[in-house]
Amino acid sequence: MKKEMSSFDVRALAKDLAALEGSHMDKIFQWDSGTMLFRINVSGKGKADLYFKDSKWLYMPATKPETPMNPLSFATYLRKYIDNARIGRTWQVGFDRVLVMEILKADFEYQLIFELFGGGNILLVNNGKIENCLIHKTMRDRSVRPGSDYVMPKARFDPTVSPFEEFVEIIKNSTSDVVRTLATGISLGGQYAEEVCKLADIPKNTPTSELDDTKIQTLWNSMKGLVSRAFEETSPTMYLDDKGEIVDITPTELSIYSDKEKVAYPTLSAAIDELMKRISATQEKEYVDPELEKLKRRIDKQTETIDDYKAEADSLRAKADSLYECYQQADELLKVLNTQSARLTWDKLKEGAMKIPFVTAIDPSKNKVTAKLGEQIVTLDYTKGLDANASDIYQQGKEINDKANRALEALKDSQATYEKRLKGFNKQQLARANRVQPTKQFWFERYKWFFTSNGKMVIAGKDAHTNDNIVKKHLKDKDCYAHADLHGAPSTILKDGQLAEDVDLREACHFALAQSKGWVAALSDGSAYWVYPDQVSKTPEAGEFVPRGAFIIRGKRNYEFHLPMELAVGEIIFQNERKVMCGPLDAVKSHSNKYFVIVPGRGKAGKTAAMMAKEFNVPEEEISRILPPGDSEIKQKVWPEEKSEE
Repeated sequence: MKKEMSSFDVRALAKDLAALEGSHMDKIFQWDSGTMLFRINVSGKGKADLYFKDSKWLYMPATKPETPMNPLSFATYLRKYIDNARIGRTWQVGFDRVLVMEILKADFEYQLIFELFGGGNILLVNNGKIENCLIHKTMRDRSVRPGSDYVMPKARFDPTVSPFEEFVEIIKNSTSDVVRTLATGISLGGQYAEEVCKLADIPKNTPTSELDDTKIQTLWNSMKGLVSRAFEETSPTMYLDDKGEIVDITPTELSIYSDKEKVAYPTLSAAIDELMKRISATQEKEYVDPELEKLKRRIDKQTETIDDYKAEADSLRAKADSLYECYQQADELLKVLNTQSARLTWDKLKEGAMKIPFVTAIDPSKNKVTAKLGEQIVTLDYTKGLDANASDIYQQGKEINDKANRALEALKDSQATYEKRLKGFNKQQLARANRVQPTKQFWFERYKWFFTSNGKMVIAGKDAHTNDNIVKKHLKDKDCYAHADLHGAPSTILKDGQLAEDVDLREACHFALAQSKGWVAALSDGSAYWVYPDQVSKTPEAGEFVPRGAFIIRGKRNYEFHLPMELAVGEIIFQNERKVMCGPLDAVKSHSNKYFVIVPGRGKAGKTAAMMAKEFNVPEEEISRILPPGDSEIKQKVWPEEKSEE
């Protein structure tokens, strides 16, 4: 399974994050020294999240993770300095695993730098100086501490801009094989080095010393072709083995995985998000509370100790009892040895004592004799009488029994602590099990979307970037294009629109109007139009300028008037999966029997989304991202066997 992000991944992520340009930084959360979340207000789209996870992953999750109640020190610092700051450009540094995001305030221009190599780090930099950073450390070639100059990692070979002569030099100076040289010296990483070898039809274990100029040129051409494809024609793909386990995630398809099952994703973030969900599910399934395990080991040890104490106390009691059961034998032994010890040397005493059949050992230096009395082996002090020896043994047993009782009290305390901890752990596990799970994600959810009354798909841009993207990638010859004459209105596509009925075209126009800033302005109604694909152009006339996200419409516009400024949010089934859809009321009614009717309002959009999310039993993010821009209020709730005005 993929362990970390590659330089190719970082480049693809930078391309995804371009959609955040012009957005504003909102809340910042921090779990520990390796995990942070940046909540971002995206114009016309709602909330988005940028997740720095485990010091080595950076992506935009589909749903917001559960955040800690109180931020740690670095998050608190960032909230103070970059809260509500505008986000500028985001770019990769060279071909390193370093991403730079411009953070623009009225008086300052910061750089928020994400380092995804080594132990990972996040730094806030101003005019080349580190203002603060997540991890403070000093290395041989750079110091990463507040107040220090920010020094970029030492530049490596960059396959996007480094010259052919440098490539040749690295290859010819290498003493390793081709794949290792490409992976490290040329900075491609393992899987991309293998891909280049395969594209060049050169065995990956070929020593670089065996490469002639023609093969080196072939490697160069293959590498440049791969890099160009990866950066210009991104197609994020997940590869699965025959057990369904994730093998790798790449921003472009690789032929080395031709025998693996492929799953396409709209963005690299979406693919990483799925990987993280699988890892989290595995960790939750295998998770064992270390404190519970520690308590369990303590309880087992205490139980074992108590058993040992009880066994020892019982043994001592049996030994003391055996003195009286073999009274005459024991009494005579003690008297004889006590008398003879005053007359004989230790050696003579020991020699004589060992001739007694039931004596097993004697230590004259300690006045001790060990004898078998009945079934018991007992050690006695022969300078004392039988009653005194029995009393000593009984006392030892009593002391051991007292230890057992004290250990039993400690065991009860441990068991009570364990039960309390276990109850809390089980409650947490139940909460995890009952946590609202997101519904299955589909490709069209990167845009605004709905299905018309007749089942035609409608997709619309969320911002200038997706407005451009949606027309470039998804407007086909048989489709229709819809738009409202309002600033910030989305480019809207009715798929197979030229085969659609009038109701479908009107609903597409309705959607284009409602998802515009007309909703923010709380208009009562409005108009929009539809045209054919060949009427939509990005090419301006002489002296004209077409801004990003805008298009020129030539020819007749087919208007739809008196479109109400209202939408509905309802539960539908798509490809046997439950989804929540936001669209014109008639369209939602045709696919759902449980829905809300919403209109522009003065209420908090977040509260409206939260309430509907609870009713639909989906994460709040799923509702937030489909709602129109601005605040909404619920006009009507329609539920099975229930109709109520709210």
